[in-house]
Amino acid sequence: MLHVLYLVHDVSDPAVRRRIIMLRAGGARVTLAGFRRTTSPIADVEGLKPIDLGATRDGRFGQRLAAVAKAAVSIGSKLATMQRPDLIIARNLEMLALARRAKSAFQATIPIVYECLDIHRLVLRNDTLGKAMRGAERYLARDVKLLVTSSPAFIANYFKPFGQVAAPVELIENKYFETAPVPADDRLKVENPVAPPWRIGWFGALRCRRSLELLAEFTRRAEGRFEIILRGRPALSEFPDFHAFVESEPWLSFRGPYRNPEDMAAIYREVHFSWAIDFFEAGQNSEWLLPNRLYEGCRFGAVPISMGNTETGRFLNQQDIGILLTQATPEALEAALGKMGEERFGKLKARVLARNPRTWSYDRSDCRAFVDKLRSLAAVPGSFAAEALA
Repeated sequence: MLHVLYLVHDVSDPAVRRRIIMLRAGGARVTLAGFRRTTSPIADVEGLKPIDLGATRDGRFGQRLAAVAKAAVSIGSKLATMQRPDLIIARNLEMLALARRAKSAFQATIPIVYECLDIHRLVLRNDTLGKAMRGAERYLARDVKLLVTSSPAFIANYFKPFGQVAAPVELIENKYFETAPVPADDRLKVENPVAPPWRIGWFGALRCRRSLELLAEFTRRAEGRFEIILRGRPALSEFPDFHAFVESEPWLSFRGPYRNPEDMAAIYREVHFSWAIDFFEAGQNSEWLLPNRLYEGCRFGAVPISMGNTETGRFLNQQDIGILLTQATPEALEAALGKMGEERFGKLKARVLARNPRTWSYDRSDCRAFVDKLRSLAAVPGSFAAEALA
């Protein structure tokens, strides 16, 4: 069985748990090690006890660099009791540096896979810092065996033009993971709450103040015809007044975190639309990404709302679904949604549900294919199918 050491920047990030589920469903054994954003070590992630590399703070670049430097000295002793892995996956640039230290500590030829699902604004700067960051990434990635990323726009706008990584690229979109095949009839039975009010769900990493203010202004103008339901993890480093702001708005409500994939059906069936817009790093990462909420919302029949000039907007345009805005203003939202009725919404939703479910979801066969690719990099014999029959 392929043994993967997964090095991550935040062990409590829900996306980390999803990747662990995918790796294990594909037939890999996983050891998890990484930093945390909590005061105390995390005891359990999907049944795994993470190897704790210390605490970091969201948005504190200098502190994170210091934490990486400290971990680079101690990582050998931290990993001393674990069995040598067949392959290391480094999630984000800071973990790529530690992956090389870990490889050295094991004193073995272990392939490294670089997983980069966001392009941080620092590496896109044209000043000395930005050039230094890109240079560090090129150096650290010089002999990685595979680059894993989640959007074609990351490749087209960053990795290729800057020549950052020479390794082959594996595109793994932020799709929903299906634990079992879904009958078509079940998808068509998805029911939404009676409207009005029309409900827009904004779920996941809540880090965009501009979106929050835009939605608040829109709902005030609509005077109760539209409500916003927020769920997930608000980035308090970006708006420390998040909770007070939401509580002060009559048609906004924050309903806390959720579990993915366990809670997805329930939370999306409470809403009609899915907010798939992010201005957090406008013109850069936010314009290039294909977010989890895009796939999850469509999987459960929520009609996506996006900006037309982004990678998400282009994707939705190709699928001929969703509502695409030309401007990020309350007036543009009013023009697109203000006269929403049952008949129009029914048509919008029907187009979403008519798409092939594989557009939105990965299943166990996708997990096995991914792990088989990793296994080939590590030259570990056998495949998941062969192991299952053994």
